[in-house]
Amino acid sequence: MGEEAPPSPVMRPVFYDGCPGCAMERKLEHSQGIPYKEFFFVGITTIASSLPISSLFPFLYFMIEDLHVAKKEQDIGVYAGFLGASYMIGRCFASLFWGVVADRIGRKPIIKFSILSVVIFNTLFGLSVKYWMAIATRFLLGALNGMLAPIKAYSIEVCRPEHQALGLSIVNKFIRISSQVSTGWGIGLVVGPAIGGYFAQPAKQYPNVFSEKSIFGRFPYFLPCLCISLIALVVLISCIWLPETLHKHKNTEGEIEMIDNSRSTLDEDSHKQKSLYKNWPLISSIIAYCVFTLHDTAYSEIFSLWAVSDKRYGGLSFSSKEVGQVLAVAGAGLLVYQLFIYRSVHKFLGSINSSRIASALSIPILAAYPFMTHLSGFRLGIALYLGTILKGILSMTIITGTSLLQNNAVSQSQRGAANGISTTAMSFFKAIAPAGAGALFSWAQERQNATFFPGDQMIFFILNVIELIGLALTFKPFLAIPN
Repeated sequence: MGEEAPPSPVMRPVFYDGCPGCAMERKLEHSQGIPYKEFFFVGITTIASSLPISSLFPFLYFMIEDLHVAKKEQDIGVYAGFLGASYMIGRCFASLFWGVVADRIGRKPIIKFSILSVVIFNTLFGLSVKYWMAIATRFLLGALNGMLAPIKAYSIEVCRPEHQALGLSIVNKFIRISSQVSTGWGIGLVVGPAIGGYFAQPAKQYPNVFSEKSIFGRFPYFLPCLCISLIALVVLISCIWLPETLHKHKNTEGEIEMIDNSRSTLDEDSHKQKSLYKNWPLISSIIAYCVFTLHDTAYSEIFSLWAVSDKRYGGLSFSSKEVGQVLAVAGAGLLVYQLFIYRSVHKFLGSINSSRIASALSIPILAAYPFMTHLSGFRLGIALYLGTILKGILSMTIITGTSLLQNNAVSQSQRGAANGISTTAMSFFKAIAPAGAGALFSWAQERQNATFFPGDQMIFFILNVIELIGLALTFKPFLAIPN
């Protein structure tokens, strides 16, 4: 018998002194557990970015009313759609730029600048007294808030491969609705709608506390925006302790050491020259991701408009406080799912299968929404809360799964740019979604008495068609699975 060949040595990059990326890699080499500190930073920074999105929906309908821009009640949805779209249009123009910059100068500077933009422009949005001012401040807020692409890359880079699903899910939860990593988005879904619902129009909701002549009476939507800006300011200060993850050196030939029994890494050099636009596993996952985000954003817009619209138009006649409460409870359910259940679901089903199953289950849930208008009292509450909680859980599962596919399709040196492409494409679809959803909602209200698919049934039917298209895109031959 011949001697067994010695095991091949495993290649590992040399750690460079003074390089933040190497410092993080060295830490991960010796750390087996979940990086709770880094995930905490991911969560709170994502919350600061997501709150301006999720807080808008409870009072959007009433804000358009108070701006006196719609000539009739049925037109409110159209103007609400354009206002909701302005943030995503701004992000669409700038996301790729911020992703590329994050790959050049680091994740931390972009994250800090983005949070600063939230402090400034979200405050100005709350002071809007004209429709054009609201549109302009939301556009600038989206264009200057370039955190989504860097924070997604960051959430992958601060943990070992076995914890990447948890890291990215933290971003999706704090960001989801827009918006768009997951646990953070879940908290954003609890806190954002609660702030928007309970603090909007304070002079009307709490006349014993706030006077109509006070600043909060003259600017009825300033208080929720101010609260969010103060939260973002605290997060901005905490970013002093945010560790950087980008490598700030260049490997040269011969600077690779051979060691045994070490963690293997991807051969990044083979990917650097590969065009991201020719990377079909990346592009196919981005397209599927964009279709699902189109659906989710349209759903969020339509749900809020549907809930506050009059019952004669197939709505629920809810107040902004009631809408905020429903969305906050749904976000709380999503947070519990993310913290205690999602990891097991992902481990058992994987990214693709979990996304497919969640997409399929979303269809019958959405189909049941129009029939909730026939319920009242306790039965309506149970049906509505259960439906929104399940819909939020399923949407988060889909978005996290498709996000993981994107990040696994590229190397670290391209991850910021790849997430920039993804964010740009996603923002384009999210810009279309509110405007399209608002126009669709206004059209549906005018055909509420139609024989074939009355208005409220038609809008949820169209949402289900989009969901079905997204589900189809998760199968071969369209979707290419990254190695």
